[in-house]
Amino acid sequence: MLEVKDLKVAYGGIEAVRGISFDVPEGQIVTLIGSNGAGKSSTLRSIVGLEKPKAGSIKFQDMDLIGMGTETIVTKGITLVPEGRRVFVNLSVLENLKMGAYMRKDNIEEDLNWVYDLFPRLKERSWQAAGTLSGGEQQMLAIARALMCKPKLIMMDEPSLGLAPIIVQGVFDIIREINKQGVTILLVEQNANMALNAAHLGYVMETGRITMSGPGKELAANEEIKAAYLGKAKKKKEK
Repeated sequence: MLEVKDLKVAYGGIEAVRGISFDVPEGQIVTLIGSNGAGKSSTLRSIVGLEKPKAGSIKFQDMDLIGMGTETIVTKGITLVPEGRRVFVNLSVLENLKMGAYMRKDNIEEDLNWVYDLFPRLKERSWQAAGTLSGGEQQMLAIARALMCKPKLIMMDEPSLGLAPIIVQGVFDIIREINKQGVTILLVEQNANMALNAAHLGYVMETGRITMSGPGKELAANEEIKAAYLGKAKKKKEK
């Protein structure tokens, strides 16, 4: 569905993404993991047209996205749930959801009911100001708002950031459910354990490069990744 080849992104003289290539197959959850500054968010922003790449190609269903505006890319079927949620705090939950569908010309009622089924708590709070929701509820709203665009591919940037572990589990349950219902997902996460165990395919980014890739569960079991990202370094035997 998405094919990224030799992507380079630079800010001034600093190269944040250094020639990475990866694929997102249709119907799968794909994750990019890595520490802060690895270039993960810059990659997502390039895909959705918020950053202009220095070099490389980005193809979505064989369409070249380089040079397309963000609004055009959204109409092609890609949405981004940004880091930090960024809901419209002074608008109600329902108004936020309608903002997610602002480019659509068709009836949104069916999809509104769909996201309310996915997030019953949002339905209960549909007239509540988004700024009064908890962090977990705001993350649910950010995901639901992105789904109102009817995306083929939804990209999520650090959806678990700042959330309590029990809430994080709920967010990942929702990510799996969205995928089961036919939406392809590209997930950027620092919570490597949760991300790799949810993903069909994973890529490890370090200082702008992809250093490792493979099935998510295989990467989660890799000793090197456990040591670097999961806090499970192999203990050395005492002599």
